[in-house]
Amino acid sequence: SGAENMKAILAFLFITTLALSARAEKDYSSLDSAASPETKSRFAMLDDVRILANGLLQLGHGLKDFVHKTKGQMNDIFQKLYIFDKSFYELSLQTSEIKEEEEQLRQTTARLQINNEEIKNLSQEMNLKIEDLIQNKIQLQEKVWGLEDKVTKLAIIQPSAQETKEISSLKAFVEEQDNHIKQLLKIVEDQHVQLDRQHNQIMELEDKLNHIELQELAENSFTEELMEPEAVSFPAPNATAVTNKSDGATPDCTALYNSGVRSSGVYTIEPNGSESFDVYCEVKFGSSWTVIQNRVDGSLDFNQTWDAYSNGFGDLNGEFWLGLNQTYSITKQGHYILRIELQDWKDNKRYVEYAFSLGGPETNYTLQLSRVSGSIPNALPEQTELRFSTPDRDLDVIYNFNCPENYLGGWWHSECEETNLNGKYVTPRSRGRLDRRKGLYWKPKKGRYYLLKSTKIMIHPTDLKSF
Repeated sequence: SGAENMKAILAFLFITTLALSARAEKDYSSLDSAASPETKSRFAMLDDVRILANGLLQLGHGLKDFVHKTKGQMNDIFQKLYIFDKSFYELSLQTSEIKEEEEQLRQTTARLQINNEEIKNLSQEMNLKIEDLIQNKIQLQEKVWGLEDKVTKLAIIQPSAQETKEISSLKAFVEEQDNHIKQLLKIVEDQHVQLDRQHNQIMELEDKLNHIELQELAENSFTEELMEPEAVSFPAPNATAVTNKSDGATPDCTALYNSGVRSSGVYTIEPNGSESFDVYCEVKFGSSWTVIQNRVDGSLDFNQTWDAYSNGFGDLNGEFWLGLNQTYSITKQGHYILRIELQDWKDNKRYVEYAFSLGGPETNYTLQLSRVSGSIPNALPEQTELRFSTPDRDLDVIYNFNCPENYLGGWWHSECEETNLNGKYVTPRSRGRLDRRKGLYWKPKKGRYYLLKSTKIMIHPTDLKSF
C-alpha cells in the first residue's frame, strides 16, 4: 500500500509540473500580444513557483515518513528470522542426540540378549550335569546305607584288615564325590545370579527403549513385555484324584523327589511333628515343588471362611487351597522359596519368587517376603508383616475399609489395591472397574491391573542340595 501511495504522489506532481509549465509558456507568449503590464506577469509566475515548492515540500515529508516506517518493519522481520534460525538449529542438535542415544541403547540391548542366551544354554547344561550327579548321589547313598549295615555288624564282629581298607576307600570316594557336587552347585548358583543380573539389565534397557518409542509414537503394547522363559504347566481341572502312598515319613514333595519319585501327582507327606496329609507335587526344574494354591477355570468359590482357609478346601487335582495349617507345618521345618506363577487372558505366563517366612496360628499366619527373581513387577510389600484376613475375620481394617469383605476371598492384605490371588474369578467381559478389583488380579503399586486367567502358588526348600 505504501508503494501504491508513492506512485500516486509522483503521478500528481508530474501532472502538476506539466500544468504549471504550460501555464508559464502561455503567460510568456501573451507578453508580446497582450497589452498587460510587466508587473502583472511577474507576480503570476511567483504564485506558480510557490505552489510547486509547497507540493515538493509535502512530497519530501511523505517520503521521509515512508522510509522510516519501512525501515522499522524490515528490522522486525530480520529479528524474527534470526530467532527462527536459532531455534531450528537447536532443535536439530537435540534430535541428533536422541537418535544417537537410541542407537547406543539398541546395540547394548542386542549384546546383552546374546550374553543372556549363552548363559541360559550354560545353565541348561549345568542342570543336566546336576541331574546326573543326583543320580550318582542316590546310588552312593544306597552304598552308604549298605556300609552302615556292615558297620553295625562290625560293632559285634572285629573287621578284618581288608574290610577296614575297603571302608576307608569308600569313605574317601564318598567325600570326594560330595565335594565335587558342592563345587558344581556353587557354579550353578553363581550362574543363576549372573543370569538374573543380565535379565534385570535387559529389562531396564527395554524400559528405556519403550520410553523413547512412547515419546515418538505415543503407543504401548501389553504383549511386548518380557515373557517367562520357563513353561508353566497347570494340571487338568477334571483329572481323577489318585493318591500315592510313600514308605516312611516324608517332610515335603522335594524329599519325595530325592527318594526317586519323578512324576507329578497327589502324594501323602508327613512333616516333622505333624500328622500326615495329601498334597499335590509338581515336578519341574529338576526337582519337585509342593503346591499350596491352584486356580485354572473358576470352578471353585474362594470366598471362604477363616476355618476353611486354615484347614484347606477344593480338589487337589483341580482348583484348591492346601490350608494355612498344612503350609505352616511344612515351612517350619526350614527355609523355603515361595513361587507364584501367573497367566493372563492372552496366555502370557509370568512368575515371581520370594524368600519367605510364615508364622503359626498364634501370629495369624503372618507372612514376610523378600523378592528373589521374577518376570513381572512386584505387587506385594517386602520386609513387612502381612497378616492373613478373611471376610469373617478381618485382622487389618484399613481406614475402616474391610478388604476381604469388599474384594472377596482370604489373602495377606496390606493395601486393598495391591493384589488378590484368591478373589472372585472374573472374565475379561466384565468391564466395570469395581468388578475387576473384586476379581483375580495382580496389581503393582505403580502400574496397571493384570486380570488373570490362572494362578499357582508353590514352595520349595532353599537348600540347593535339594535340587
